[in-house]
Amino acid sequence: MTFVIARRLAYNDGTMMATAPSDRRALKARVRVIQRLLTKAYGEPPRPAWAGTVRPLDRAEAPARWEPIDPLDELINTILSQNTNDLNRDRAYHALRAKFPAWEAVRDAPAPQVIAAIKSAGLANQKGPRIQKVLRRITKERGELDLNFLRDWPADQAKAWLMSLDGVGPKTASIVLLFALGKPAFPVDTHIHRVTGRLGLIPPRTSADKAHEILETLVPPEWYHSFHLNVIKHGRQVCKAQRPLCEKCVLQKYCDDFQGRKA
Repeated sequence: MTFVIARRLAYNDGTMMATAPSDRRALKARVRVIQRLLTKAYGEPPRPAWAGTVRPLDRAEAPARWEPIDPLDELINTILSQNTNDLNRDRAYHALRAKFPAWEAVRDAPAPQVIAAIKSAGLANQKGPRIQKVLRRITKERGELDLNFLRDWPADQAKAWLMSLDGVGPKTASIVLLFALGKPAFPVDTHIHRVTGRLGLIPPRTSADKAHEILETLVPPEWYHSFHLNVIKHGRQVCKAQRPLCEKCVLQKYCDDFQGRKA
């Protein structure tokens, strides 16, 4: 309980800035232990940090080693992933590319056709126009539909530019940076937000947007890729939203939520 109390005091105003150096060191030490235990439980994720999340619907068609993905492909794919699961995202992405093989065709198509193509992703009436607006903005600013120029930009500048696009928040921008551009960014999805909250790595009631800032400070950049993927896996398989399988959890000893309920 000592650590739990110290952590809550450290976060008394809800920001990392209020955390004393000793408490930050304790949180970083906890991250190191969690990284080691999750890697032991799930292994080192096989694909490199610069490989994207776009993948064939038939997993048998997937290459043995993931190849780098185009950042614009990754951006559109991630917009489609908002508020849905991976399978529905994949279906929508491949349906969209089958209907419109080039992004220019998506940009210029009648909105109802784009909406119909991505129906399986859910919220198609919002996502379709949003994707077209993003594609038009990129064309207007860059003269072409290509985001590879971001490879030459510093990570913070690239992230700010991506987040200036309509409908692109910290999570979407960070996914593009990490998985398509190989830049240091730590995406926070619903699983990571929940698991790191229970573990005490982020303070209570921290927003997902604020969690990006905190976790990027606590997790070493070289672990962003593996920590991100293994925490998601742990959230899906063990630290579930409604009925967490605490009795099977390898992180019991380091979990504020579990230890607090035991006390």
